[in-house]
Amino acid sequence: MSENRLPLEGYTVLDLTQARAGPTSARVLADWGANVIYVEPPATSGKNRSALTGQRDGFDFQNLHRNKRSLTIDLKNPEGHALFMKLAEKADVITENFRAAVKHRLGIDYDAVSKVNPRIVYGSISGFGQDGPYGKRPGVDQIAQGMGGLMSITGLPGQGPVRVGIPITDLCAGMFLAQGILIALLDREKTGKGQWVHTSLLEAMTFMLDFQASRWLQKGEVAPQAGNDHPINVPMGCFETGTDLINIAASGTMFERFCKAAGAEGLLENPDYNSVESRSANRAALNAEVTAVLKQQPAEHWIEVLNDAGVPCGPVYSIDQTFEDPQVKHLGVVKQVDHPRLGKLDVVRQPVNLTATPQPQTLRYPTPDAGEHSDVILGEMGLSADEIAKLRDAGAI
Repeated sequence: MSENRLPLEGYTVLDLTQARAGPTSARVLADWGANVIYVEPPATSGKNRSALTGQRDGFDFQNLHRNKRSLTIDLKNPEGHALFMKLAEKADVITENFRAAVKHRLGIDYDAVSKVNPRIVYGSISGFGQDGPYGKRPGVDQIAQGMGGLMSITGLPGQGPVRVGIPITDLCAGMFLAQGILIALLDREKTGKGQWVHTSLLEAMTFMLDFQASRWLQKGEVAPQAGNDHPINVPMGCFETGTDLINIAASGTMFERFCKAAGAEGLLENPDYNSVESRSANRAALNAEVTAVLKQQPAEHWIEVLNDAGVPCGPVYSIDQTFEDPQVKHLGVVKQVDHPRLGKLDVVRQPVNLTATPQPQTLRYPTPDAGEHSDVILGEMGLSADEIAKLRDAGAI
């Protein structure tokens, strides 16, 4: 691959998304080189795309919409609608996360677009699915966390439901949609036809239950809150040391390694702890004994000793400490974009590494101002300056 080429170059994406889940999907495509055109309402429409993620110049919005160009179109305006459909004729992908019925009401749904472009891959995210009993409901991350069961297993035992500290459902739905879009583009190479790709916050959250879901489906066990302990494996979780908290994973065959590295061979001889089943049955007592051992030395000692023994162990950081960690710095997860008004902004890069695509290439430009590229994009479509001016006068852009 050329040093100056990104994998998704040559694909054009019309991004109609807002809030977080949809922009997350479009960000994946934009970061990997797609020509993502962020289609926004004109300022005269009174709509504010940044309302749900803070001010446009704020950290959240600037993180979500990098590597895109902005074109303003009033989709309710007949001339604006016609302009969008003209764009759609040549596009490869459309992404949207309106409520399920909105795209139909606007006349920009998959059926409408596929009539003018059968090759379109149309990606949608909704709260609860495109139809069904809850198909018309509005959906946001926390609602899906609650309905998807995640809040019921997060937090300390007996604490009551706890929201996860990031919008995990939004982020997962966005990444799943990006995955689905890429799958559909690969399929289009074989069939020559696009298709509608859709997911929902509820589907994403249910999938992310993973082993906790199969625990219920196959064993009939409803997982309780387990706090910082692993729901099944023992000992695994967050433990006190002589200084700071650490996480260790010393379950299964690693328990023997832990005991030998920690000088706690006596635990191996205790019948309450000499099998996976007995350790699980006596979790509280074992955790107390492990803590007593760990308190004899500082966190740094145990992180080195246990990892050297092949027992996974690590610190429990605050976010600022995460970005100061030498391994995080080595991996280069933070990249800069240069905003013409806001200066240099740090953002987190995509977590996938491709050997032929150096990571610095993936952060090309900052989040655009609304309509910043309207004239350029329309010029690329072949519209003259006079035609663009007429569209603006008509309130279409």
